[in-house]
Amino acid sequence: MAFGSRKRGGSSESRASQEPPLDPEEQARALCLRLLTGTPRTRRQLADALRKREIPDEIAEHVLERFQDVGLIDDHAFANAWVESRHRGRGLARRALARELQQRGVDAELVTEAVGLLNSEQEEQTARELVRRRLPATRGLDRDKRIRRLAGMLARKGYSEGLALKVVRDALSVEGAADEGEEESWLWETE
Repeated sequence: MAFGSRKRGGSSESRASQEPPLDPEEQARALCLRLLTGTPRTRRQLADALRKREIPDEIAEHVLERFQDVGLIDDHAFANAWVESRHRGRGLARRALARELQQRGVDAELVTEAVGLLNSEQEEQTARELVRRRLPATRGLDRDKRIRRLAGMLARKGYSEGLALKVVRDALSVEGAADEGEEESWLWETE
């Protein structure tokens, strides 16, 4: 056999082309399993993917029901895990988390329940931590510009204007008091 030549019927491509195409239900199952392998998905995300592949609605609904019955699709668990992960990892507030869940097709009742896992104290603590980490990068700017930048960062993460301004002003006050304390201690050391 010459270099680079193939035996007939030996390649996976030729075998695949000889197999009959999957019926729509098998296609739907295979697509859902493939999508769920990489990352959890909501029922609506899977339904949208099936619609894109032109799987008939009644077949898609049957497959989605079956996946939900066996626990492969669980929007409740998805929403709770999403809130925990995105709040801890990205510092998102309840408002931003609710918007993200709604965009993924999670039912409004489940969204409310999931974002309810975060209380206002947790949200405020996370906002304070975000500002504390970002504060040094704003040194050298005038106070108003620092407030706008830091409050804007919190607003983009879904925090209310009132909470954002309160947290930023508190952080700047603490920083100012700390700076004054350093200056005072420096003055005492030189005398």
